[in-house]
Amino acid sequence: MWRGARARVAAALGLAALLLWAWGAAPPRSSDRQAPVAGRDLPLIFIGGVPRSGTTLMRAMLDAHPDVRCGQETRVVPRILQMREHWARSQKESVRLEQAGVSRAVLNNAIAAFCLEVIVRHGDPAPRLCNKDPLVLKMGTYVLELFPNAKFLFMVRDGRATVHSIITRKVTITGFDLTSYRQCLTKWNHAVELMYQQCKTMGSDKCLMVRYESLVLWPRETMRQVLDFLELPWDEAVLHHEQYINQPNGVALSNVERSSDQVVRAVNRDALDKWVGALPADVRADMPQLAPMLSVLGYNPWDNPPSYHAHSPPPALDT
Repeated sequence: MWRGARARVAAALGLAALLLWAWGAAPPRSSDRQAPVAGRDLPLIFIGGVPRSGTTLMRAMLDAHPDVRCGQETRVVPRILQMREHWARSQKESVRLEQAGVSRAVLNNAIAAFCLEVIVRHGDPAPRLCNKDPLVLKMGTYVLELFPNAKFLFMVRDGRATVHSIITRKVTITGFDLTSYRQCLTKWNHAVELMYQQCKTMGSDKCLMVRYESLVLWPRETMRQVLDFLELPWDEAVLHHEQYINQPNGVALSNVERSSDQVVRAVNRDALDKWVGALPADVRADMPQLAPMLSVLGYNPWDNPPSYHAHSPPPALDT
C-alpha cells in the first residue's frame, strides 16, 4: 500500500518538475523554494456543478466570447486534485511528505504547475482562460488557495431534471446507480450540498451560482450577470455560441463528452421539464427527504410539473 502511494506521489511531483523545466524555469535557490510558481496569479475561470446541470452550455457560451477560452473537459485536473485531497486526509501520507521535505508550499506549487500546464496548453491562447471540469468545484476552496485570483461559476439545475438526464443519457458518474432514481437523487443531494458549501465559503465575490433554468429562459440577462461577475465586456456572441462550433478560436467540441450533441444547437428550453412523469411515484412522495437541497436551492420539491417561469430573471445590467 505504502509503496504504491509513494510511487504515485513521486510520479506526480516528478511530472510537475518536468513541466516547470519545460517552461524554462531555472532551478530554484533554497531561498526561493517557497515562492509561488509563475502563473498562479492568473484570473482563471472555473465552471463547476453536478454533471448534466448546464456546465457544457455555459462553457460553450463563454467560448464564443472573443476574450475567453474554456475548451473541452480535461478530466485530469480533478483527478490530480483528488489525489492531493487523499494525501491531505491521510495522516501517514502527510507525515511522510513533510519528512521528505515536501511541504504544503512545495506540493501546492507542483499541483498548480500541473494544472496550469493542462489548462494553458490544451487549447488556443486567450486573455482569459477557463476550465470546465465540473467536479473541481468540490475542491473549490483549495483551488482558490492555488489560484487566488480565480473565480467560479456554480451551475445549478433542478435535481430531478439532472438525475433524469444522467439516467436517460447513461452518464457514468462514480457512485451513481443508473438503475435507481432514488439512489441517484440521494447522490445528487450529497454532491450539490458539498459544492454549495464550497461556493458559500468562497464568498459571492469569488463564486456565482447560476441557474440552468435562468440561463435558458433568460439567456441575455443571465449572461450579462455572468460577464459582469467575471469582469468581462459584453459581447453578443455569447448568445449565439452555435455559430462558433469548431471554428478557429471558437467552441471546440469533444466526441466523447455527452453534452456535445446538444450544444451544437442554439440555447433552447427543450430539456426543462423532460423529467416530468418519469420519476416513480414513491420517489416523488419522498422527494423532500431524498433531496432536501432542492428547497435550499429554491426549487419546490412538490412541483410536478415545475413552475420555473415563476423565478424572476436576473436583473438587467448595462453593457
